Amino acid sequence: MMKKFESFMEKYLTPIANKMDNQVHLSAVKKAMVAMTPLLLIGSFCLIPEAIPNMIGENNPVSQWILANLDTIYIPYNVGMALMSIYVSAIIAYHLANSYKIDVPGSISMAVIAFLMMAVDYTEDGGIMTTYLGPKGLFAAMFASLIAVELYRWCKKRKFTIKMPESVPDFVSRSFEMIPVSVITIGFFLIVRVVCVNGLHTLPPMIFTNLFAPLVGSMDNPLSFTFLQTLSCLLFFFGIHPSVLSPITSPISTQFLAENVAAFKAHEVIPHFYTGGSISAFANFTGTGVTFGLVFWCLLSKSKAQKQVGRVALIPALFGINEPILFGAPIVLNPIFFIPYVLCGGIIGTIPHWMMAAGLVAKPLYTPPYVGVFLEGFLTNLDYMSIVANLIQLVLSIAIYYPFFKIYEKRELENEKAYEEQKTESAISAEDEALLNDLDLDF
Repeated sequence: MMKKFESFMEKYLTPIANKMDNQVHLSAVKKAMVAMTPLLLIGSFCLIPEAIPNMIGENNPVSQWILANLDTIYIPYNVGMALMSIYVSAIIAYHLANSYKIDVPGSISMAVIAFLMMAVDYTEDGGIMTTYLGPKGLFAAMFASLIAVELYRWCKKRKFTIKMPESVPDFVSRSFEMIPVSVITIGFFLIVRVVCVNGLHTLPPMIFTNLFAPLVGSMDNPLSFTFLQTLSCLLFFFGIHPSVLSPITSPISTQFLAENVAAFKAHEVIPHFYTGGSISAFANFTGTGVTFGLVFWCLLSKSKAQKQVGRVALIPALFGINEPILFGAPIVLNPIFFIPYVLCGGIIGTIPHWMMAAGLVAKPLYTPPYVGVFLEGFLTNLDYMSIVANLIQLVLSIAIYYPFFKIYEKRELENEKAYEEQKTESAISAEDEALLNDLDLDF
């Protein structure tokens, strides 16, 4: 039964995963989301000072200084996360243009202009509103940048550009080349904006928000997230890295984090639990599938090989990296560990999120760097209940892996015993070895 399922996965799922990973549009989106990590980190940390007066009280010099300088402290957030859709549109265009081997600066400029034409709104006094320049405009930024680069590529392919003589400097030639591209791109997105505003009475980003509302909303449902995490474990069990899902999931988790930060800044209820920080600190606690239980039993194993695997995997596991145990034990393609890794791993990994949905654990505000287990979870929300949630995960992982590890350990000990017996039988006796030495053979 397991071999049939493995063959099915290899035949149908692996090719799809490979195509997704190599698809240029999805790859550009994934790389753009990864590139946003520094902005998310800095923007998140800008909120930590405001939480300090709540922890130590307001009647002290430190808290007074923080409260008096909040506007300055928030500047990195206001020019970073609050404008992230502009940066995303530029980075997507950069990577997609590189894939197509077309002019990168021209592609970036077209993508940013296209997005701004869709997202910019104005106040009554003529000022620019930033409502859709942040996380709310993320899907519109993706659409605008992908279409803008494709329009540029189409113009190049159809030779719908102004070709200058070879004697003209390259930077001048490229500027003239962009004129027809600019006319087509700006004209297209102007039509899109006019149709949306005059026909649908809303800006394009709002249409994308409504269009993706079911998908986005489902990620904040604990049951849906449990399914997603189980799917990630299933992919990894067959050697397919769950990052193939990131072009779909990363924009949503990034948007949710930015909305949480904005809600906290506005002193509103934190709405979301599905963010990059909570995924790393809880869903991937000690690694995807919460595999520390297996590392623990490997360290105590009677099998020399498994004990060595446990020693190698221990330190990485404490920092959320479990490739050593996945491929060392191994878990990957090992039927014995299918149930604890795929089925139980998906459930254990989402326990803290169920607790967040129930109000037992605070929802995340930060995406901390890899600082180690327990501390990373605490830093996502500065709630000590995060440590309790991690402890529950740890205990459950150790308990669930025990019977499955014992089955596997028994088989490994039998294999080691058979290997030692074979080694003994095949060894040269002392008498034969002395005879060979007397012959003094020189090979």
